[in-house]
Amino acid sequence: MNFNIKEIAHYETWDIRHQVMWPDKNIDYIKLKNDEHGLHYGLFINHNLVSVVSLFFQGKRVQFRKFATVNKQQGKGYGTELLKAMFNKLSILNIENIWCNARKDKVSFYTNFGMEETNIQFTKGGIDYIVMEKKLVIR
Repeated sequence: MNFNIKEIAHYETWDIRHQVMWPDKNIDYIKLKNDEHGLHYGLFINHNLVSVVSLFFQGKRVQFRKFATVNKQQGKGYGTELLKAMFNKLSILNIENIWCNARKDKVSFYTNFGMEETNIQFTKGGIDYIVMEKKLVIR
C-alpha cells in the first residue's frame, strides 16, 4: 500500500466529508463551527486525498470527528492506516483519552482500535450514534 499521511487545512476535508457522510445535505451541514481550531489529517494516494479525520483537543482529551474515506476507496485499509497514524501521534503527545461519536453500524470498526462503547447514545439526521472512547497509555 503506497500512501502519504499529512496535516491538511480544515477546508480540504469538506469535499470528502460531504460526499461520504451527508451527500444529500448542503455542504455547510458538514462544516464545524470550530473547524479552524482543529488538527486535520489526510491520507493521499498519488497526491489524491482519499481519507480525512479531524481532531479537537480539550486538555488531555481529544475528540476525533468527520472521519471519512472516499466511497470507491473504502474497504482497502486506508481509513485504518489513517486512524493508526492518528492514535500513534496522540500517544506521543501524552493524550489521556480519545473519543468519537461513532455511527452504530460502524462500532465494530472502532473496537478494533481498542475503543469501547459508552452508555451515551443519540440520533442525528436519522442516524444512530454511540460515543466510544479509549484511554491511551502515557509514555
